[in-house]
Formats: sequence, C-alpha cells, structure tokens
Amino acid sequence: MVWDKSDFFAPKFRSKLMNIAAVKTKKQADAFLNVVRLIYQNDSSYVRPLDNDIEAVFNPDKNTFYQHGEATRWILEDANGRTIGRIAAFINEKKANYEGKRIGGVGFFECIDDYATAEKLFDTAKEWLKERKVTTVDGPINFGENDQYWGLLVEGYTPPSYGMAYNAPYYQSFFEQYGFEVKMEQITNEFSIVNGLSPRFVKIAEYVISKRPNLETKPFDPKQIDKFAEDFMNIYNSAWAEFENFTPIKKDYVIETFKKIKPIVDPGIIQFAYVNGEPASFVMCLPDVNQIFQKFDGKLTLWNKLKFLYLKKTNFIERVRVVVMGSKPEFQNMGLESVLTYRAFQHTIKNTNVKDIELSWVGDFNEKMLAIHKGLGAKPSKKHITYRLELV
Repeated sequence: MVWDKSDFFAPKFRSKLMNIAAVKTKKQADAFLNVVRLIYQNDSSYVRPLDNDIEAVFNPDKNTFYQHGEATRWILEDANGRTIGRIAAFINEKKANYEGKRIGGVGFFECIDDYATAEKLFDTAKEWLKERKVTTVDGPINFGENDQYWGLLVEGYTPPSYGMAYNAPYYQSFFEQYGFEVKMEQITNEFSIVNGLSPRFVKIAEYVISKRPNLETKPFDPKQIDKFAEDFMNIYNSAWAEFENFTPIKKDYVIETFKKIKPIVDPGIIQFAYVNGEPASFVMCLPDVNQIFQKFDGKLTLWNKLKFLYLKKTNFIERVRVVVMGSKPEFQNMGLESVLTYRAFQHTIKNTNVKDIELSWVGDFNEKMLAIHKGLGAKPSKKHITYRLELV
C-alpha cells in the first residue's frame, strides 16, 4: 500500500492529532482567553473583552446562574500544542425544559479558519450536552442574561460596543455546515446626535410629558442601588413576561449587575419613569467603554485602570449603547420609552462628547421596539443570529 502524503492534511487525520481538554488549570484558563490573539491578529475592528469579565462567567462565586445551572469549557490544541480553538457549553435549568424540549447552549466559540477544528469543538460540546439529556442546542449564547456575548455577528463588522458579540466572518459557515439553523435575528440600529435629536421624536416626547402631570422621571442613583434594583426587577419581570420561555430575574442579580457597571455608568443615561408613584418604565444606556478597552488587550492592570479613569473624565467616549428598555404592560403605548430616551439623550448631548447612539439589540419578533428605533431615525448597523441545533 502506498501512503499518500496528502492524507496527512485530510480533515479526519488532522482531527485525530488535535487535543481537546476541559479547562481546569490557570494555564488552561489563560489559553482559553488568549486564543483570540491568534484568531484576530489581523482584524483591526476586534476589541478584546476584559479577561475579568469572561472569567466571571465561569466563576460560581460571581455568576448567579450556577445556582440553577452548569457550565464547562474546553480548549483545543493542534499537534504542536498551539491553542487553535475554544468553546463552552452550559445548561440553565430554569429555562431548559420548554415545550417538550430540553434546551442547552454553546458559546464563547473561537476557532481558526478550519472546519475540522470547528467540528471537533462542536462535537465535544454536543456530547457533554447529550449526557445531560439535552435535545436542543442554542448558540452562540451566554451563560447569563442576553445583554452580553449573545448571537453570531453576520453583518456589520465594525468595532463592537461593550458587551456586544464580535466574531470572525467565517464562523457563520461553520455553524450552518454543522447543522445549526436560524432561531432568531438580532437587529442593532444606530443614529447620530451630532445635529441633535429628531424633531419628530422631540415633539412626541414633549407632548407626552405635557399631557401626563402624574408622570415623574428619575435618573439612576448609585447611592440607592437597592431601591432602583427593586424597581428595575418589577418593571422587567412584568414587561418581559409575555415572551417565549421567559424566566423572571431576581433582585440579587440586578444588584450584582448594578455593582458591576458602577465604575462605567453615567447615571444620567439610566432613567426610570413613575406614574402616580408606581414604577412604570425604564431605559438603561451605557457609555461604550470599549472605545477605551480596545487599548487594553483584555487586561485591567493598575495602569490601565488609571488610564481608563483619565480617558473617561476627558469625554473620550463618543458612543452610547442603549442596552435595554421596557414598560409594564399597563403602561405600554403611553410613550414612556420615548420620554425616557429623550431624557437620557438630552443629558448625553449636554454633558458628553457622544456623537452616536447604538440601539442594541432587538429580536426580529419585537415589533414594538423596532418601531421605537424607527421613530428615533435609527438605521440598521449590525445583525447577529441566534442559531438552534436539534439533536433528535
């Protein structure tokens, strides 16, 4: 038998030479984080997430989702011991069992441009999930709420705002070749405030304010985290109750989130509305600190912390991300979201150097929110996809 040297380069042969390992040690955790240097070494739009933020996802002491779920992650090395990919898999028992399915997730996927490598990563995560009786896999998603690290970017390869997922363009073909199908499109819109707010939008907001003397708006106060966490939780759980497979959030999770964002938050762009004193609506916006973090290579050293504080004070940031907004059902269609975004953007124009507002992200099913985006004069800037893979 004559051995054809080309067999060495065949996907199945290469796959056998790869070594996949669950992350157990600090060295492996570092490899999990640092593989992005290889993947994005020639991509000027990539902004590396802070290592601390990624590690917090996989730390049971910092991620409350471990109270009702399980997660693990792997790194993949080639024959020379070079890390060439990573993936994580998780199951959230609060949402796992729905309409006869048992749903798990994969995320934090990174991979060189080689399908055999991607397939090895997907196979490993799939087997772990199947051992836990999972029948349906969503991905790429987060082991946490969907405001961070959620979806696969397929349009708009520009620098991501803080918390937004970014990936190499070839990942889409990997997911689809493996059998993942589109579950949901996630739409991000953007508009400029260089020339002020849309006159139509301002007119609507001011009209609502003039017609509702029982309406009061308040900016977030970091000194009253407990109160605003309670109000946020009540509004959020009521507003999202109608959506598919919704699980109410707990106050502890909101407090944890508020404490996490405290160093970067601008209280004036997180606004709450009260009708006759009752919490009715909120909008949460965050400065796009990725415009500073892009200089840090994921490392929040003492020097980088000082640099961050300095740049934040000098109005270095020129973009704000609207992360989430919502109203209780009984207060919907009253224009409260318009009033709150008006208040937030008024503050932004008056007190910052921000030029652009990113509205991210909204599911393609959420027609009400997409209509608000349109009213603001926003245009599409990015699209992510949440994929689904049926195992049975």
